Formats: sequence, C-alpha cells, structure tokens
Amino acid sequence: MSSKTLYDKLWNSHCIDETHLYIDRHLLHEVTSPQAFSGLQMHSRPVWNKDSCLAVPDHAVPTRNRNLGTAGIVDPVAKKQVERLSENCLKHDIKLIDLTDNQQGIVHVVGPELGFTLPGTTIVCGDSHTSTHGAFATLAMGIGSSNVEHVLATQTLKTTKLKTMAVRFTGTPTEAITPKDLILKLISTIGTAGATGYALEYMGHAITNLSMEGRMTICNMSIEAGATAGIIGYDATTESYLMGIPRVRELPELNRALEYWRTLRSDENAQFDKEIEINLDSLESQVTWGTSPETSVTLDTPIPKAQCSNNTDSSSELERSLEYMGLYGGQTLRDLKIDSVFVGSCTNARIEDLRIVAEIVQGRTISPNLLYALVVPGSGSVRRQAEKEGLDLILQQAGFEWRSPGCSMCLGMNDDNLPEGSRCASTSNRNFEGRQGKKVRTHLLSPRLAAYSALAGKLTDKYE
Repeated sequence: MSSKTLYDKLWNSHCIDETHLYIDRHLLHEVTSPQAFSGLQMHSRPVWNKDSCLAVPDHAVPTRNRNLGTAGIVDPVAKKQVERLSENCLKHDIKLIDLTDNQQGIVHVVGPELGFTLPGTTIVCGDSHTSTHGAFATLAMGIGSSNVEHVLATQTLKTTKLKTMAVRFTGTPTEAITPKDLILKLISTIGTAGATGYALEYMGHAITNLSMEGRMTICNMSIEAGATAGIIGYDATTESYLMGIPRVRELPELNRALEYWRTLRSDENAQFDKEIEINLDSLESQVTWGTSPETSVTLDTPIPKAQCSNNTDSSSELERSLEYMGLYGGQTLRDLKIDSVFVGSCTNARIEDLRIVAEIVQGRTISPNLLYALVVPGSGSVRRQAEKEGLDLILQQAGFEWRSPGCSMCLGMNDDNLPEGSRCASTSNRNFEGRQGKKVRTHLLSPRLAAYSALAGKLTDKYE
C-alpha cells in the first residue's frame, strides 16, 4: 500500500466522485445562512440531515447586555440576522445555541468544546476560519452562501481535490514565541497567496509540543496564507483534549473510533506536492505593520520602503498601505503609540490566551491613554473557566473591560467598533482596511504582545 498524506486519507474517505465530497458536520452562523435557507424555501427543499448541523450566532452579537437576548442588539440589520437564524433553526429543527445559552460563543471555539468537531470528519461553515477545526485531524473548510445551501440540501460539497503542502517548523523557539508568531511568520514568508489551492499540514516538534488551543490558532490562520484548509495529525495531545469532553467520552463504539483516529496522520514516506521549512531558532515576536497579514515583522525590523520595489504595482500597493497605516518606510514598530487593545476572536480567545494576558498584567495597570482595552472570551465555557480562576478580576483590576463571548472587535459587524483613524493592537486574524471600523489601523499580534502593549500604551514586548 502506498504512503498517504493525512489530507489524502481524509479526501479518499469522503469523496463521492472527483468533484463531490461528503460532509459530516455543518456549522452555521447568522451572516451567511439566511440566503441559504431562503434558497431552500424557494425550491421547497428540506435540510438533508439536521443532526449534522450546529448553529451559533457570533459575528453580529453584542458583547454587553447578553442577558437581554436579541433585545440587546442595537443595530437593526444585526438583530434581524440573529432573529432569522433562530427562525430558520426552529423551522428545520436544527440545534441552535442562542444568545442566552451558557455555551454561546464564537462558532469555531464552541464546536471543538462541545465535541462537535471530531477527528476524521469533514467540516464546513460559511466562514473563512473554519480551517481552525483542522487542528483535530479534520478536513475543515470555509464555504460561501451558495455552498451553504448546497450542503444543507445534499450533505455534499461540490469541490475539487487540493494539492498538499507540508509546513515543517524546525529548531527550538524561545519561551516568548507563541503559536500566533509561528503562523504570522509563515504567512510573511510565503505571502497571502502562497498556499492558494493547497491544504497545509503543519509538522515538527514545535507543533507536536503545542496544546490544542495553540494548534487551533495555527490552523485558524491558514486561510490568511491562501490555503483552503490547514491540518495537524492526531496524537496523544489531541486524544487527551477529546477525552475531557463528555459528549466524546459517551460516543457509541468509542474504542473503535479511537482506533481509527490514531491512524489520522501522514504516513512516514508520504509525498507532498510542496514542502516548506520555517526555522524557529532565531524567531522573534511578530506584529503586522500593513493592511495584510503577510506584513508581519519584528518590533525592531524596519518597515519596507516603497522606492525599494522595482514592481510598479507592488510599489503602489506598499505606498497605499503605508499611507493608510500612517507609517513610513524604514520606520520600526517598537514604541509606536496605540489607542486600543483587543484580546479575542476565533484566533486567540481561548483560556490559554487569557491566562497569558492575565499573568503579564497581574498587579499592574494598563496605560491611561488607551481609549479601549477589551478582553472577549471565545465562549461561555472559556468565560466561566476564566472567572473560576479569577482571571476576570485580574484583567478588570488592570483596567481591561471583561465582556461576554462573541466575534467583537475582530470585525466591524457589531457594536464593538473603534473610532475612525484610531490604532489598535489586536489578537484577531485580519488587518484589512476598515476591518475594525472606518479607517481603523490594525496591528495583528499575539496575546503576549497585546498584554505588554496595553500596559505601555504602545507596541512593545516588555514591561518598563
């Protein structure tokens, strides 16, 4: 038998033909599902398998007044989106975790917590960052609204087989280096189109030594490298995490499932279409300077100068990015003044992330010059665990606002928008123009750097 990559194993076990893949799990939220349900109604089509679906409103939900449910949503469009999701789920008997549910949160945080995400499955959602679930040796992909309808109606996805790319992290990073730094370094190395048409598989001791939270951060931003999916092989860490979930422990024929899950890794001699190596021996903390996730540098690395580029289009794009961000070529980011700090999103809103921030700010006070400093847990479970450990008190005593779960400041689709032209240090996944509000300047970084920057009121990696 020929050696196979993990992606090949997942594809082969689910492909119906060359262009159709069977889908095991379908996650839904309020933004990309209304059109899909309207399409079903228009064509009088039922949901093929309601038990394969889980709906979690997250993008447009408020992070305050959560106890009011939809009555607490100020924006009429957002309110209608959440209400429509509830109506559609009720009509089709789909499990919904509504705003007042104690498990409510970001769909890509909630799914794994509840054991909805299982190894060896195919998972789709009308959201780019569905790749997060690949940390569990799943084939997880973001899809558009038309495909959301197709999956609801047929339990299949029209697609084609991806190429495979192995990303091997070598060397030994310092203790200061986090999973966010690893993925930002990869993206800056290959660019936002570097993995277009590929499924990325992350390998190396730096990956196997990560917690599941860290692995989810890595897989989450695979899309920012242009990839359709990001995956990590099953191992003892995966199994330990899953065995902590009641729903998983109660699965029928669990021993048989475990036997299968333990095969979900690339074979030793598996051939990839492409391989890339990222050495971590000298890696420093990463932060973005521009309007693309590929623009990450260290705090002391000079920003590129527009005139250095021989490509006219590239030079023009660089100039536009610098102008938007209010920066100049040759400048370094260390000590750059910021207006706000956001800790949250499906990238960095898990308990491990909050512990890092709390440990750094404990007994200290964030800069009085900040307009906003928010910590938004990724789910009700994360929030309760943080409060059990007293992290909420540490964060609030330091000056952070402690909010209810939701996508929050990751994107400008809810109440948590920033003032026009302000600058934010954010643990989220995208720094596009206007992502956090009109003309808001976003710097992507790790929870560790976010904590130090909040204390100082400027981009930094140390407490002064």
